[in-house]
Amino acid sequence: MISRLFGSKKSPEAEEPVEAPAVGLLARMKQAVTRTRESLAAKLDDVLAMTRPVDEDALEKLEAALLTSDLGLPTTTAILKEVREQARRDGIDSGSQLRQILARQLLALLNATQPAAPTAPEVAVSQPPRVLFLVGVNGTGKTTTSGKLAAHYRNEGRSVLLCAADTFRAAAIEQLEVWAARSGVELIRTRQGGDPSAVLFDSISAAKARNLDLLIVDTAGRLHTKSGLMDELGKMRRTAARLVPGAPHEVLLVMDATTGQNGLQQARLFAEVAGVTGIVLTKLDGTAKGGIVVAIARELNLPVRFVGVGERLEDLLPFDAASFVDSLLGEVGQAA
Repeated sequence: MISRLFGSKKSPEAEEPVEAPAVGLLARMKQAVTRTRESLAAKLDDVLAMTRPVDEDALEKLEAALLTSDLGLPTTTAILKEVREQARRDGIDSGSQLRQILARQLLALLNATQPAAPTAPEVAVSQPPRVLFLVGVNGTGKTTTSGKLAAHYRNEGRSVLLCAADTFRAAAIEQLEVWAARSGVELIRTRQGGDPSAVLFDSISAAKARNLDLLIVDTAGRLHTKSGLMDELGKMRRTAARLVPGAPHEVLLVMDATTGQNGLQQARLFAEVAGVTGIVLTKLDGTAKGGIVVAIARELNLPVRFVGVGERLEDLLPFDAASFVDSLLGEVGQAA
């Protein structure tokens, strides 16, 4: 196998960092969930504008609105159970109070899966580099996300190397080359059809030799039902663990928000066999069903680590539950 190194002539440490977007996280999150917020507001206006005590009819309208925003039946049922219990216990005097209760429920569900301590390069490993695998099915934006993550961490001052281990899909390596150049990081690659574990071996060896902080590995798209590809992923995990203690330190499952509940079912099965530690949800700006974020957190019991909100290099945001709820329901996130 012949591995090749691609990137700029300067080392990642010597280059200027990627320019951070001027717009704040909350503003960008609000823009990303505009379609979901407008869809939800159109269905909830009558309920949330109520000045009288909230009744069962109002709660049924709330339930329908949450379902159409793709929270899914199990998550919506759990939320409505808590809301109804509060209504029976203390009463809900108005739509404004209902909005605040809903915000608290959403925050509670999201925060339940968020890590209590920093993850990824924020926590030092005993022996660098920290190794991060990106996994998922084809078409979710996995390769694009690899490049955006490289830019994100490089902008934070981390030294990053990309590994093109998706040797199966045509043009995947060339696509990652483009994103590596945009991100200002180097890339280890091989020919199409090459051995992913071999290029991973070379990538880890290079990252160790240069004492780099982070290695991001773009793996081949696969279905959980494809035993050969899943076995290949297992081989890559063993290769990483043999070279770096505890590797891979993170396995992020990349999901497409526009696939909604269909994607959730696929992800649920995938997560069971791939050692997934967190979610990257792409194309959040392209759907009116952003409630899938809450469904993912509750039903997969995994933290949403990043969300994709556009095609630009900087359009990958660290997920923040409070900002998401603020963006979805307005001022109630702060009130909650």
